[in-house]
Amino acid sequence: MKKLLILGSGTGGTIVANVMRKKLKSTEWDITIIDKNVDHIYQPGLLFLPFALYGYENETAVKKDRRDFIPSGVNFVQDEIKSIDKNKKTVKTAKGSYTYDKLVIALGCDVHPGEIEGMKESIGNGVNTFYSLPEALRLQKDLANFKGGKVILNIAEMPIKCPVAPLEFIFLADYYFTKKGIRDKVEINLCTPAPGAFSKPIASEIMSHSMKDKNIHLIPNFPIASVDNKKKIIKSFQKEETNYDLLVSIPPTRGADILDDSGLGNGAGYVDVDHHTLKVKDTDDIYAVGDVCNVPTSKAGSVAHFMAEVVIENLLNEINGKSIHPDFDGHSNCFIETGFKKAYLIDFNYKIEPLPGKFPLPGIGPFGLLKDTKMNHRGKMAFRNLYWKKLLRGKPLAPFNLVKNKLQMAGKDTSLLKK
Repeated sequence: MKKLLILGSGTGGTIVANVMRKKLKSTEWDITIIDKNVDHIYQPGLLFLPFALYGYENETAVKKDRRDFIPSGVNFVQDEIKSIDKNKKTVKTAKGSYTYDKLVIALGCDVHPGEIEGMKESIGNGVNTFYSLPEALRLQKDLANFKGGKVILNIAEMPIKCPVAPLEFIFLADYYFTKKGIRDKVEINLCTPAPGAFSKPIASEIMSHSMKDKNIHLIPNFPIASVDNKKKIIKSFQKEETNYDLLVSIPPTRGADILDDSGLGNGAGYVDVDHHTLKVKDTDDIYAVGDVCNVPTSKAGSVAHFMAEVVIENLLNEINGKSIHPDFDGHSNCFIETGFKKAYLIDFNYKIEPLPGKFPLPGIGPFGLLKDTKMNHRGKMAFRNLYWKKLLRGKPLAPFNLVKNKLQMAGKDTSLLKK
């Protein structure tokens, strides 16, 4: 009996487990997936929880049991991974060890507020984040009690989970405080180490205009060095300062330490993979999927989904003695919620930045790329149900496979690329 071992049961790992169980004979392949906890969090929902918007009011809106999405015939092991030996093809955990013929690493990434001086000890006392369920719920209470003042959403450094989340947060803050009737008493700021509102120029220009229209301020080129919560001040490495009444921070993001310790990481816990095949470099039987990959594209659910399809294809090719294909092009698409029941949609890859157009049907849509529309908001809201019922189970999200793992150029305004 051969063994497929999957480390991590987030979006990417769960998709791989579901599809591979259908593709491989149970009499020939044993499949095991290991994760240290059983809670599966719908991470896009963590953005809405602080504002208690659109039905996201408590943990039941975003949390389910991981085991509900692991198919019959796949072993789920709740355990903590301690090390990977690529030479002996063995993974050690807190409770035992597992050998493999094929390994998929899907360990994701997490925030580390302790890397910023004064941040970790200030969280929960005027300083917040929303990248975990407890923190999102705590921020919900702080926002409910906020009467006015200066709000700063700070990005410590890139990369982060879901690069559009900072934009969504400040837009939703504008909507939230408007609904509360205190928008005129609140100053909203996006404080970022980048020179603009977003990393892609065309989208950044459009988002900057939206920020100005909503009276949201940009503090660019501000890599945060420290938090002084007594004085309510953050400082940059260039010794610049800005004050706050409520700080919402996205701390430094890192992969898993055990990957560095096992010689598979890049020093920040991310796996160095071939950017197109997603095979871990200098290994024979290891692939990686999702946020744990050191690739120059978004750490987002859509990317994990598209990666998983390529990893599955290449695993099956190897198992069947065929050549693997360099099919992953960095494809990512994201709705950007702007409040007032509207949203943008962006669709891009390694080489092509977000462009205006229609998605997924060229010229028809129904979603508008780089357009702030109610239809895009409805798409964002509908996705949660698709996530639980289809995406995690490896089922197509749309009829006729309209949403593909490779970027489709049809329907996009490519004239902007020439400017």
